[in-house]
Amino acid sequence: MRKFLYKSVFYITGCLLAFSCKVGVKYERPNVNTPHEFRGAVNSTLQDVSLAQIKWRQFFNDSNLIQLIDSALSNNFDIRIALKNIEIANRSLRINKLNYLPSIEANIGTVNKQYRSDDFYASPSSKWYEKSGEKAPSSLFTYQSQFTSGLEFSWEMDIWGKIANEGDLLKADWLNNHETRNAVQTKLISDVASGYFNLLKLDSQIEVAKRNLRLNDSTLRMIKLQFEAGEITALALQQTESQRLVAASMVPELEKEIMIQENALRILVGEMPNYIVRSDSLHHRLINFQESISLGSPLEIIRNRPDIKSAELVLIAANANMNIHQIMRYPQLSLSGVFGVNSMLPKNWFNIPGALLGGIAGEITTPIFKNRKLKNRYEVAKIERDKEELNFQRTVMEAVSEVSNSIVTVKKQKEQLLLAEQRVNNSELAVKNASLLFKSGYATYLEVITAQSNALKSELDLVELKQKQLNSYVDLYRAIGGGWN
Repeated sequence: MRKFLYKSVFYITGCLLAFSCKVGVKYERPNVNTPHEFRGAVNSTLQDVSLAQIKWRQFFNDSNLIQLIDSALSNNFDIRIALKNIEIANRSLRINKLNYLPSIEANIGTVNKQYRSDDFYASPSSKWYEKSGEKAPSSLFTYQSQFTSGLEFSWEMDIWGKIANEGDLLKADWLNNHETRNAVQTKLISDVASGYFNLLKLDSQIEVAKRNLRLNDSTLRMIKLQFEAGEITALALQQTESQRLVAASMVPELEKEIMIQENALRILVGEMPNYIVRSDSLHHRLINFQESISLGSPLEIIRNRPDIKSAELVLIAANANMNIHQIMRYPQLSLSGVFGVNSMLPKNWFNIPGALLGGIAGEITTPIFKNRKLKNRYEVAKIERDKEELNFQRTVMEAVSEVSNSIVTVKKQKEQLLLAEQRVNNSELAVKNASLLFKSGYATYLEVITAQSNALKSELDLVELKQKQLNSYVDLYRAIGGGWN
């Protein structure tokens, strides 16, 4: 009978293994219908290098900024948390690989004594008391006594590919953590560069404000002399003083914003608030951006952008999860066994071969009636998979649109910058002419004040446009998929 059972178990196991396969739908990347080129992009064949392939150290051309980004990549808390998540995912992946092997546990020692009384349906263990030379008591007699040591193993046979699909899911999660880390790095570099450029903008603006304040002081002294000579009224003196106070009030406001921006940058680099070493102004070439560099095709951003790769990995994980729920509706096979020693008396615990114990069991289970829970869970997993596919397609579409927006922003801000520079040159000439005409009596003090006010605004606008232009280059670099390598 025992041989028949063993043969039956091994026969059924062999049949299942022979006809087993990896159940489920193999993942294939969905069609995203990307266009051939980005809207607004001009094809260039001058260079074969794509913007996304340029390393961030080569993209930026400022040693202070590069050093700041280096510190951020080493000390930023988001980066460090992302690295810990990668470690966790790596450990989970290792656990899954070991699931193909049987688990073995050592039972060092188990003592099992059960006591019963008269009202219990069975009698005391006769052999125990006979061997001990004692008479069984009428209450709380020893009903059962066992002393066991041995090895126990269990093994789940992956006949339908459940462990393999779990491995696909965990591998996708592991890769997703890497892409999340890349996305965090890309955003961190962009944030540090934007903060650094904003700091340079504030430095330039406070320089403009102080220079205009000195010009207003000079104009105010001239107005006071004319007022004392009786050539103008007190109203002219008051309005000139008001214009000076407008320029003066900008200085403490900008000093406050500079300190706040320095503190924000220090947080990004994982350090306590302190001064930020930086370049002199925005006039230096801070970014190595060439119009001849290729932007690549919309299809390439799927391979470059961490957020798109992350969305696809989530889809791969959802596909594997759907397969796992499908496999749960199939028969499952597991093997278990035990080998060791077992006796009723402690003195016979390790009596070889009398106390030897061995056994093996094969178990095939299949769900029959689960109130349709397994089917509905599979259907939910299938819908979740479809939902992640839609999310992947949306992410690609938004990325293509973001690149197109960045391209047109770079172009149009370049045009704005040229116009702003002409406006500054014109306003500076207007201030000089107004001052000369005022001294000659051909212009009023209001024309002088207006010219100085326009000059201040145009210079501040020019500085802000230079910062926006730098940020637009960084946004294009990030949108096209650069910054993580």
